[in-house]
Amino acid sequence: MEKQTFGKHERVRKRKQYLTISQQGERSYSENFTTIAYENQLGTKRLGITVPKKVGNAVKRNRAKRLIREFFRLNKFKLSASHDFVIIVKRDISSLTYQDVCRELENLLFKKTDADAK
Repeated sequence: MEKQTFGKHERVRKRKQYLTISQQGERSYSENFTTIAYENQLGTKRLGITVPKKVGNAVKRNRAKRLIREFFRLNKFKLSASHDFVIIVKRDISSLTYQDVCRELENLLFKKTDADAK
């Protein structure tokens, strides 16, 4: 069983990396999120999160990031290896439950990885 952690090596951390993923990655859209998937050469899955100020105050933005990190931490074994994923929050998701967020992200990310496997 794979560790259910979210370490530094699993994060997109540099602005240059975000720009590369944004320019060359493949986008998927839903009501509350935009995801960008990009194949990397590192052999590991990485996550980047972008939450603009229009989402709300710092409390709402941090909650959105916590929900997304928790989803990634628990479901990263289902994602394809050697991919970077950037998740952009489009609007205030403070009214959504964790299950709502999971359902929407599963539709975006797992649909994408299923297509890659074929």
